[in-house]
Amino acid sequence: MTLTADNLTCERGGRIVFAGIGFSLGEGQLMQLTGPNGAGKSSLLRLIAGLNEAAAGTLVLAGGDSDLTIGQQAHYIAHQEAVKTALTVEENLAFWRDFLGGGSLEAALEAFALSRFASFQAGLLSAGQKRRLALARLALITRRLWLLDEPTVGLDAASLARLVAVMSAHLDRGGMITFTSDEPLSRLRIAWENQLKSAGWIRSADWSETNEAARATFCLVQRGDDFQ
Repeated sequence: MTLTADNLTCERGGRIVFAGIGFSLGEGQLMQLTGPNGAGKSSLLRLIAGLNEAAAGTLVLAGGDSDLTIGQQAHYIAHQEAVKTALTVEENLAFWRDFLGGGSLEAALEAFALSRFASFQAGLLSAGQKRRLALARLALITRRLWLLDEPTVGLDAASLARLVAVMSAHLDRGGMITFTSDEPLSRLRIAWENQLKSAGWIRSADWSETNEAARATFCLVQRGDDFQ
């Protein structure tokens, strides 16, 4: 499976956010989007998820299900957690299990250390715990493509390590991840090494795209022996 973008242009409110963006993301690869506020990082994720339409260009998921949209084959975790505060933690995950089809509540709760909060109302959780609840969808339902908008925000070191473990396992199974983050990759590398004793991620030397107008960088990241 490969996600390919060609000459993508995003326009919002009559303003060109980015133009001419192209990339190819394959199985087992991760792409980090970095840049200042308003650079178009979240907008690109929303284009891929099908929530916004591109002003120009194409997006193709080769090897996917032709009867489904790209968004229907992806997990999209946005800035705002899709959490219903009146429901318990377990009830929130049960909703997503039933809506998306299948999945183990126990595995999802365990993946982000939420088991002891299962009966708590989501409205009582801290910001970091709500973030973990939103991320637990990743461990609940299988989707090959993950679109994560600032997934590390609000996470402490232990929770970051859990996120990295889940991301690593997904990549090892041939999954693909695109995420926005202003966190230095070194922080993710530390979590990766501490949790998994892995060598880490490296920036790929063969692909990098810069949106000169907004000074955003879209950089392909992959598993490797060295980290730069």
